[in-house]
Formats: sequence, C-alpha cells, structure tokens
Amino acid sequence: MAPVTPEVLWAQRSNSVDEAKNVIFLTLNTPDVAKPEIKLTATSLSFKGASSNGKDYEIELEFFDEIDVDNSTHSHSGRGVYFVLRKKEAKEEYWPRLLKDKRKYHFLKTDFDRWVDEDEQQEAAADDDFGGMGGMGGMPGMPGMGGMGGMGGMPGMDGLDLSALSGMGGMGGAGGLDFSALQSEMGGMGMPPTGPSAMGLPDDSDDSDDEQPPELVADETPKA
Repeated sequence: MAPVTPEVLWAQRSNSVDEAKNVIFLTLNTPDVAKPEIKLTATSLSFKGASSNGKDYEIELEFFDEIDVDNSTHSHSGRGVYFVLRKKEAKEEYWPRLLKDKRKYHFLKTDFDRWVDEDEQQEAAADDDFGGMGGMGGMPGMPGMGGMGGMGGMPGMDGLDLSALSGMGGMGGAGGLDFSALQSEMGGMGMPPTGPSAMGLPDDSDDSDDEQPPELVADETPKA
C-alpha cells in the first residue's frame, strides 16, 4: 500500500524580544499511530508511522526558514503529533509561509484554532501556551472547562437544593413539583418575592370578615 500524506495544520507567532513567543505551531493528523519515526533538523521535518488500521503515513517538510531544534518540542497522542517549533531568527514579522516551496499543497491547512493575524498577536498572547502544547489533551485549541466550581460564579446558586426540582419530571405538566419548597429555595437565592403583594396589590388570600358580603336582613315593615 502506498504511503498516505497526513493532513498538516499550522499557525505562528513572532516576537523580536521574547524568543519563546517566536514559534510555529504544527500539527500532523496521524490517528492511531503508536510508534512514529520523527526526524527534526534546522530546516526540515520528516515523519513516518503505521496506524492500527493499516495506513502508512509519511511526509517530509522543508521549512521556509531555520528553526531552533534544541528549543523546539513535540508531543504525541492517539490523534496525531503536535509541535512547537522555535524560529531561529527572532523578529516581529511573520514567515510569509510555512514551506520553502511556494507551491500550494492540498494537505497543508491553516490551524484556525491557533491562528491570529500578525497585528493582533499581542492581544492573543495571554491565551497561548508556549510550553509544549500544554492543555491540548489531544484536542488542539480546546480550552478546559475548569473554573466553573459548581456554578460558583452565579450569585445565590450556592444554597439551591436541586432535589426540590426532582419531581418536575422533565417539566411535563410540573407533576409532583412542590412549589412551596421551590419558593423557599428561591428566597435563599436572594430572588424577589412573587405574588400580588410583591406588586403592591391587595392579597386575595386574606379571608377576613371585612371582605365578606353583608348579611341579608328580613324586611320587618308591617304590611298594609
């Protein structure tokens, strides 16, 4: 079987002062390759690997400019290989392209999860991880969901007892829902009261005698 050229995704950053932010992000989509053969030089990258489904991946890339091999890193997962390649020359300008050859290659694509325009890279620097693709977890560009802390960021939600909602049955007619329990929980959340009194209207639930109709009195006038 002839070797298969893997899909290659790339993005970049440039910085003339901080060399750690003068890098190429490179991803080779080679799923299920257990033991890839990788050779990285200052001007090129070669990759070979056999997948569990019988595909043999192979590719050779000649870079537009030199990279610093000693300060470049890569990691491998079941979905592919991820590189952070340090550009050897630190400068503000982007590389005009990834490869030395100007031809268009069908397998080479922009990594839109990592790409930012050259004049916007300073704003994006805070979201970048230049320490070896940390946090990717085999899924480039997928930030973690940490920090929600059980909805701690939502005011008043800490005291909500979700068991009070257990009888809602998917909201199907609200069968079994204890509204008194729910209203009690809502009060603990700092939510405003509901009902006529909350709007300044008379409360119809007051059954005092003052609001009963007057009793009928028999007409005792003598008849002529």
